[in-house]
Amino acid sequence: VQLQASGGGLVQAGGSLRLSCTASVMFAQYHMGWFRQAPGKEREFVGAITWRNGKTDYEDSVRGRFTISRDGAKNTMYLQMNSLKPEDTAVYYCSTRASSRAISISRLFSDYGYWGRGTQVTVSS
Repeated sequence: VQLQASGGGLVQAGGSLRLSCTASVMFAQYHMGWFRQAPGKEREFVGAITWRNGKTDYEDSVRGRFTISRDGAKNTMYLQMNSLKPEDTAVYYCSTRASSRAISISRLFSDYGYWGRGTQVTVSS
């Protein structure tokens, strides 16, 4: 699975951005997720979505501000980020968790075997 992310940029605090991630192939039992990594910090879970039914899970600090959605026909996942804060500044990575069976969403980056190149999101105060 190859992943291509886009949509990062510079935005003022309180603003919005939408990231996209297109996969070369997706199957119903797969999940897609977003992680982010700020300078000097470990990569952290942002949120994820199940491909079969669009169930989502979010990290607490972004819940209510960020929304993950998918377009099955385009094999594309989106991350709509609203009310951005300077602490959201990071490189954002999209990922895919492949599975041969239905499984619950994982927040562990080690469970995601496919990664796209990161896209920089910078939120100025």
